Amino acid sequence: MMANIIEFRGPALVSAHEERQGLWSVDGTLTFQRPASAPDRVLEGWVLPGLVDAHCHIGLGAGGAVDEQATLLQAQADLEAGTLLIRDCGSPGDTRWVQQRTDLPRLIRSGRHIARSRRYLRGLGHEIEPDELVETVRKEARDGDGWVKLVGDWIDRSIGDLAPSFPARTVKEAISAAHNEGARVTAHCFGEDTIDHMLDANIDCIEHATGLLPRHLARLVEQSVPIVPTLVNIATFPDIAAQAAPKFPDYAERMLRLWDGRRERVLEAFEAGVSIYAGTDAGSVIKHGRITDEMQELHDAGLPPAAVLHAATWGARAWLGAEGISEGASADVVVCSEDPRRELATVAALKHIVIRGKVVR
Repeated sequence: MMANIIEFRGPALVSAHEERQGLWSVDGTLTFQRPASAPDRVLEGWVLPGLVDAHCHIGLGAGGAVDEQATLLQAQADLEAGTLLIRDCGSPGDTRWVQQRTDLPRLIRSGRHIARSRRYLRGLGHEIEPDELVETVRKEARDGDGWVKLVGDWIDRSIGDLAPSFPARTVKEAISAAHNEGARVTAHCFGEDTIDHMLDANIDCIEHATGLLPRHLARLVEQSVPIVPTLVNIATFPDIAAQAAPKFPDYAERMLRLWDGRRERVLEAFEAGVSIYAGTDAGSVIKHGRITDEMQELHDAGLPPAAVLHAATWGARAWLGAEGISEGASADVVVCSEDPRRELATVAALKHIVIRGKVVR
């Protein structure tokens, strides 16, 4: 049988500072060795590893789990944007079937959100009390693909403001339990104190991180804890504040303050050396297929194009244990018409998308 060969004519961006000429896909595998046979197709442009959405919710809708057809449309929307690797950050549905589809993005599952009773969006997560946290985390650690998702804080209506979901000591015990199961833990964190609790508990990642303060930055670097800012989601905070203001003015004021400082916090983290990865939070509110919007948001916050690309390609893939552009790697790449290190906007209009050696576009 004849091999399926694609030739990429243009720089292959192996990293932010390394490019190579002469890249092919042979039967879905990348190689820098010229094949003996002529290519079936030639794609010209700057080649990047497939984009990564490091905070996404495949199979999740506004009210909870969605059916397979809706899940398929979500995954296809991400694919069309060049997202070829997704770290799921909580879904109430069983999306293992997505992982069996070679025409859809690769998916790393986190199981279901773990939240405090009556302190999260209905239908999305396990809603539990503190004495149930450790065992629930153990279960989700075994059920997912090496990640567990906690809802670290949410509005506490009894005080009318954000508050941590679980006691700090219980969180520490739960994260230790996940680590014993071989899983990493990430947490939804809007508020300031929640980040302290998570760092004290040896968390592995912070989602949103709107409450970052100078005291957190050195600890994030020292403990090698990255953040996934999800700025396209944080853009919804003014609407949340407007809805909450009549009953919960303190909460509304805080959400507006966190929104107002969102870009400054991300830039401070970047300048301090905190690892940052791109994630959209697509699912319940945010539409799928918006990874390049998130990349632009990170750039608008002050990150240079190379750092943004690192957050959505090379760096994110290495962090998640996924292949990039290397000999023998899966041919999961995107092709830009211009050098994205100089013109970041080119990623929003990709020339070509290739997944497992199949040209999608």
